[in-house]
Amino acid sequence: MINPKKPELLAPAGSFESLHAAIRGGADSIYFGVEQLNMRTKSIPPFTIDDIKEVAAVCKAAQIKANLTLNTVIYDYDMQLARKIVKTCVQEGIDAVIASDFAVFEICREEGMPLHISTQANVSNIDSVAFFSQMADVIVLARELTLKQIEGITKEIKRRGIKGKSGELMKIETFIHGALCMAVSGKCYLSLHEMNASANRGACVQNCRRPYLVTDLETGNELLIDNKYIMSPKDLCTIDFMDELIGAGIDVFKIEGRTKSADYVYTTTKCYREAIDSVLEGTYKEERIECWRKELDAVYNRGFWEGYYLGRKLGVWTKNPGSAATEKKIYVAKATRYYPKIHVAEFMLESGSIEEGETVMIIGRDTGADKVVLDPLMVNGVRNNKANRGDKITFYFERKIRTQDKLYKVVSENA
Repeated sequence: MINPKKPELLAPAGSFESLHAAIRGGADSIYFGVEQLNMRTKSIPPFTIDDIKEVAAVCKAAQIKANLTLNTVIYDYDMQLARKIVKTCVQEGIDAVIASDFAVFEICREEGMPLHISTQANVSNIDSVAFFSQMADVIVLARELTLKQIEGITKEIKRRGIKGKSGELMKIETFIHGALCMAVSGKCYLSLHEMNASANRGACVQNCRRPYLVTDLETGNELLIDNKYIMSPKDLCTIDFMDELIGAGIDVFKIEGRTKSADYVYTTTKCYREAIDSVLEGTYKEERIECWRKELDAVYNRGFWEGYYLGRKLGVWTKNPGSAATEKKIYVAKATRYYPKIHVAEFMLESGSIEEGETVMIIGRDTGADKVVLDPLMVNGVRNNKANRGDKITFYFERKIRTQDKLYKVVSENA
């Protein structure tokens, strides 16, 4: 094993809520996309070019890096927008652009924008790393590599002294958590073939997540294959072997999830932040791993497996198309006021009811995602054990919230 070094923790930011959640969770850097030239344009309302300035300012204030994904297939009519995005990134101080198209590589070179090579480039060997080192500083390796293969690449970078464009040794980035795609490094054509919606243009309709009935055209026999979604693998989770990942010499650990909610971003970032620090401090123990697993189980997931890292045969398929999270959020109220001198938040109940002692989650543009137990609970200015629709509730909350922030009741998925 290579001597352990502290890897950078890179978290997803698909919204301002998730951006603040990533910061609170302990991310060293975030990645986000703008307009239609990123791989998540269909799944979420994307940031705009005008948002780049605010994203950069928030990250600078938090002293973390901001990376922009520009990783779709680029057509001729995209070139003007792509150049505008890169120029804005340079102007606003974004740290790097993540891309896989050579046209974007050239734009970054011309504009003096630091470049990271996306996993869509499918870099799987040391010679490809050496080739891309002429134009980039970080490479996100193909997702299909084992830990042994990755360690071989990181060792060879050091042995050969392969330096990136900045003059420092090339850095290797890999995914550590989140959704996996059956296609090679996410380069899928199923959505395009079936729905004329290209996954490689950020428009995937995720038809691989659906159940399929297989029919023998000669006999007419139909088979529902083992009640599994055979094109939809379980989510990647590496919390059980973070020590091995760190030992493999990986420089950047990336969490998937720009389409996920702020509570997912906060929880995953927090767990992996703690796990990384724990490995380096020598406190990485089974009891702590079990606690992190429970926290990760609570937010969106489709079941977990360790991906390709440990060399297991593919075949770990999800058993249902939705989330297997052990907790769910139920919307109940919106923020109406915050009293900063006494740190009290006020919400108006718009749905259902809520009781003293229950756990709630506040999600907001500047708040991120934060859980709190309602104890005590003030209802319309008086302590009460229950509030109903139309009531105003107040409770202690350390951090400032904004009007219109949302309050969710957090309950067991089986509740």
